[in-house]
Amino acid sequence: MSARTPRRSSAAGESLCWRAQRLVSALALAAARAGCASTAAPGSAAAARDPFEPVNRAVYEFNDVFDRAIAKPTAQAYEKLVPGFLRDMVGNAVGNARDAWTAVNQLLQGKPGHAASDAWRVAINTSFGLGGLLDVASEAGIEKHSEDFGQTLGRWGVPAGPYIVLPFLGPSSLRDAPARGVDLWADPLRTIDSTGRRNNAVLLRAIDDRQRLLDAERVVNEAALDRYSFIRDSWLQLRRNQVYDGNPPASSQDTDWLDELEREESDAGGAAPAAPSGSPANERR
Repeated sequence: MSARTPRRSSAAGESLCWRAQRLVSALALAAARAGCASTAAPGSAAAARDPFEPVNRAVYEFNDVFDRAIAKPTAQAYEKLVPGFLRDMVGNAVGNARDAWTAVNQLLQGKPGHAASDAWRVAINTSFGLGGLLDVASEAGIEKHSEDFGQTLGRWGVPAGPYIVLPFLGPSSLRDAPARGVDLWADPLRTIDSTGRRNNAVLLRAIDDRQRLLDAERVVNEAALDRYSFIRDSWLQLRRNQVYDGNPPASSQDTDWLDELEREESDAGGAAPAAPSGSPANERR
């Protein structure tokens, strides 16, 4: 036993070192590729919505390397090794924790009925669903919603602003990026006293979230010639619909750009990309 332990540690160390080197080198590679990547024409709707496209593409490439090296293989192993019913229980627990913050945002958005419904979901699932492991509320016909502070700011009239790609976190905007800090501050998992258990819970949630996007990724890969543009345009459309609960106004600062973008793509012989059915907005959050 003692003779084998150093070999295992050495192999693990070499693997970790190789992955770390790959992630670090991704920044330089991404920056070089961003300079060669096709960008929107100056003055176009896409250019106005994504003025930081070269930098965003570099961060996107870095995220993609991280995903391919670590996040995606981990999610695939999780999907393969963990039985479906256990993954469902993890997802239910994650969703139950998020329902609590959703209820707060519903109230901040002036929707007390929805806030009461989401709070009731948390109470039922926590009490009768083994602490949230079972989604009893959905079985009882209580609708599930998903709200965050970025959506709340949007409902308050704060414009989305330019598109931004965040390291590790992916698509965002000038409005939503700082709002993530508020979401993090209000994360129910932060109430876990033990640092070890809290970190394990956050890690498990991240793995579960990534596993639930595997099917969506296949849709993107099959539908998009330029994955960056497809993800950007789809995310912006999804985010607009989320802010307005699927009923955006006919004309606003956050919708005029989309009409122009659709006209540009129609003139080019294409169509504005539709949101993939398995995208993050449709996943348990």
